[in-house]
Parts: sequence; structure tokens; C-alpha cells
Amino acid sequence: MSWFESFILGLVQGLTEFLPISSSAHLRLTAAFAGWKDPGAAFTAVTQIGTEAAVLIYFRKDIARIITAWSRSLVDSSRRGDHDAKMGWLVIVGSIPIGVLGLAFKDQIEGPFRNLQLIAATLIVLGVILGIADRLAARDTQGGRHRAARPRKSLEELNVRDGLLFGLAQAMALVPGVSRSGATISGGLFMGYSREAAARYSFLLAIPAVLASGLFELKDIGEGHVSWGPTIFATVLAFVVAYAVIAWFMRFITTRSFMPFVIYRVVLGVVILVLVYAGVLDPHAGESVG
Repeated sequence: MSWFESFILGLVQGLTEFLPISSSAHLRLTAAFAGWKDPGAAFTAVTQIGTEAAVLIYFRKDIARIITAWSRSLVDSSRRGDHDAKMGWLVIVGSIPIGVLGLAFKDQIEGPFRNLQLIAATLIVLGVILGIADRLAARDTQGGRHRAARPRKSLEELNVRDGLLFGLAQAMALVPGVSRSGATISGGLFMGYSREAAARYSFLLAIPAVLASGLFELKDIGEGHVSWGPTIFATVLAFVVAYAVIAWFMRFITTRSFMPFVIYRVVLGVVILVLVYAGVLDPHAGESVG
């Protein structure tokens, strides 16, 4: 991997990680369209450490409060009813599905799941699901001619069942094209949570999974065409860009819908399928990273 490739891929990772459009799909597609080798699952996972560092800094007050309350609740039972203490447990519970499924389907994630036809299909399908969930949320918030608006749930109402469902939704992002934030936010909207609550929990829930995945994949960096220098450079760049994206996205969702992302996903997915079936794009383009 050249330094120019790492610059472009780090930029793409930072721009797309927290938007509901799938960073892993965009890394795969960027390489395919540019005629580069697929950067691979290991490169994707390690550069996500950079984007997750942006989450740790942006939500540092929330995270410090949650860790402190959770730690104290381990030795003081009177603190176990505290919302922040419960949130610590709910993040742990919600991380179980992706941990189990990630290990179970590791070979598929690094191989067949990176097929461009599958990526295109998941871009379209999750885009439609996100659109439906967003419309339901908007209908509840705005009400209608024959019914009053209904308040959406906040994170204070999160429970173990919902935490596990959020976690199952996050696990769907093991398939490139699904999008971690897109899947978890969609799940949250269907469960009645507000856009901001679903996005905030999505970002917090991703921390253990992304850091564990990135650290686990470190051993594979340096093998094949992906070397340490460009990977570190891409990771740092992804961190800087991702921090700016998080700040923008959290402001965006308080007043705007997800429909621009829905349209983008569907259009991109259709374009990829057309190019593949027209013979312009090989669905296995650059697939070998060995």
C-alpha cells in the first residue's frame, strides 16, 4: 500500500465511519474503483481505532461518568440503580452479540462478505430500512391530522432487552455495506428511541467492539501489501477527520432526517449493481490481499 492510498483510505474511513453509509463498504469500493488491492478487514479494523479515539474524546465526559459510576456500583450496591452505572452494564451486554458473531464468522467477514454485489445489496436494503425507521420517528415526533405527537424514548429508558436488540443490530455491520451506526440507529428508531438517543448509544456501544476488533487484527498488519507505516498514517488521519464528522453529525440529527443518507445508499447500491452486471466492475476486484 502506498502513502497516497493510505491518505485517501484514511480520509474515507474518517468521513464515513459515523455516518449511516458504511465505512467498510466505502474502503472496499474506493480501492475497487481506483484499481487498488482491497485493503482488507485488518486494515479497516485497525483504522477504526483512530475513529473510535475520536469518540472517546468527543464523549469523554459521558464515558468518564459511566465508567466511574459503573466501577463504584461493583462495590457499592446502593449505586446500582444509578443511570450511568446501568449504562455501563448495558454497553457490556450490547457488545456480546457482535463479539460472538464476529468470532464465529471471521472467515466470511474477511472473504465472501467483501463481494461487491453483496455490498451493493446491503447498501440498498439497509438504506430502505433506515428510511422506514426514520419516517416512523418523524411521524411520532410531528404527529398528524388525526393523532397527537408522541415523545420518543431517551437513554434513561434503556433496558437489558433493548440493549441486546441494539447489540444484535450492531452485529449486522459485520457485513460491509450495512453500517454500524446505520444498523444500530435503525434498530433504536424502531424501538421508539429518539434520533439523538439512538445515535449516542450507537457511538458508545461501538467502543468495546471496535477497540477489541482493532487490537485483535493488529497481528495481521505487515502481512501482504498492507504495511505498518501507511496504516498508522491512515489511522491518525481517520481520527482527525472523524472527530469533525461526529460534531457535525450530532448537530445534524437534532433538526434533520436521515433521508439524504437513505437516498445516497440506494443510489450508490444501484450504481454498483449496474456496473457489475454491465461487466464494467468486477465484483471481486482487488479482492486478494496476499
